Formats: sequence, C-alpha cells, structure tokens
Amino acid sequence: MTSSDEKAALVSGGARKAYDGLDADASKNYHDTRHTQTQSTEMHQTEGGYLKPLIFGGLDGILTSFAIVAGAAGGSMPVPVVLVLGFSNIFADALAMGVGEFLSSKAENEWILSERRRENWELENYPDGEIREMIDIYESRGMSRKDATQVIETMSKYKDFFVDVMMAEELKLQVPEEDHKIESMKEGVVMFCSFASFGSLPLLGYVVIPALFPQLGEEVLFTAACVVTGLVLFGMGCVKSIFSATNWFICGLETLLLGGACATVAYTIGQFIDSLIPDS
Repeated sequence: MTSSDEKAALVSGGARKAYDGLDADASKNYHDTRHTQTQSTEMHQTEGGYLKPLIFGGLDGILTSFAIVAGAAGGSMPVPVVLVLGFSNIFADALAMGVGEFLSSKAENEWILSERRRENWELENYPDGEIREMIDIYESRGMSRKDATQVIETMSKYKDFFVDVMMAEELKLQVPEEDHKIESMKEGVVMFCSFASFGSLPLLGYVVIPALFPQLGEEVLFTAACVVTGLVLFGMGCVKSIFSATNWFICGLETLLLGGACATVAYTIGQFIDSLIPDS
C-alpha cells in the first residue's frame, strides 16, 4: 500500500477528515476508491441539522435559568422560592420553545413546498420562460451563453431535478424532504430537551449543595451557579467546534464571553430593579 493509500485508509470519516487535515492525497484516494466500494455516496455530517436547536435551546435555557438565580440572589429570596420559580419557569419555557421550533420549522417547510408547486406549475405552462431565466442566472455567474444554454437545456429534460435546481438557484430555497414534519418534530424535541437540560444545571446546585454541605451559606449557592454556568457555556462552545471545524478553545471562549455578557446584563438588571423596590 502506498503512503497516500495509507492516508486514505486512516481517514475513517472520508472526505471530511481529509479536508480538516488539508490532505489532498487522502481526499483524492477517498473519491477514487469509494466508487468501487458498497457505499457509493459521499458521507457528510448530518448531525449539524440539529445544531441550531441544540445550541440555541441550551444557551436560552441556561441563561434564562441563571437570570432567575441572579434575580433571586439580588432579592435575597429563600432557596425554596428559587427552586419553585426556577424549575417551573424552565420547563414551561422549554415546552413553549419546543412547540415554537416545531411550528416555525413546519410552517417554513410548507411555504417552501408551496413555492415548489408554483415553480412546477410555471415550468409546465411556460417552460421556455423558466429555461431562459435559468440561462440568464448561469450566465450572470460567469458561464458563456452557449455553455449556460447547453447545461440548462440538458437539466430541463429531468423535470423534478430541474425544479429543485430552480428552487435553489432562483429562489435560494432548499427543498425539504418528504418527511419534513417528522424532522420538524425532532427539532422541536431537541429544542425542548436542550432547553430543559441545560436550564436545570444552574438550579441543581441549589439542590445538591445543601444536601451534601448543609453547613455552607446561601451565598455559596450563587457562586456555584456562576461557575456551573461558565463551565457549561464553555463546554457548549467546544461541542459546537465539532461541527464548525473551528479550534475548540476559540469556540468555547467565544460562547463563554457572549453568554457571560448576556448573564452579566441579566444580573445587572436584576440588581437595578431590586434597588428600586423599597424594603418592606
């Protein structure tokens, strides 16, 4: 086996890992050999489709939870009140976020499919006009009129394929899969679970620490919530780097700083509002 073959064999993730390592030989060997194997489709990361609800839900959840904890710390609320307000708010918000993610994703996909039906109707009733529009688009991107005409006229022979190309090139829309409702539901579930799971973390200290260390004062609980929030924000950034091919430390630091800024605003506003309320 040649050195380049060895490199390709070591690239278990195929083209993606070859790109991450900027290894042109491994990429070439992967593409040359994958057609002779049972698997003929180049594999790409598919988990990234759930990255938005995972990260957005987690950030929203943990910052919402920390805002409650910060407000409670500023208002000197007792621990039972913090737990009741915190957990009831977190799970109610998580349900609302999950349902909202499902409905918004479903509505967007249904709108895209309605646009596809319109493009399909226009192609059936006036194909010359649609073909001319696509030729103009390809020509505007640098192709010669002759080459653009040849490419578009060839693609237009395959109606369903050509309609999808029209959606992407003309409307900048990606046509969803047939099971888009199931995918939308999965995104909603991911949003709910992410929001509820990460949102519960700052509150867990108010349960665990008094049980394990009853001698510690309540001021320690808020410090623990700050530490947990910071660690989780950094960890979420590190997880995000897996999908973005960015240095894990930079991603973690970026998420920590941005999330920390939001948390600081929440704490500051809580302190300010508490100062406006007269003591009873």
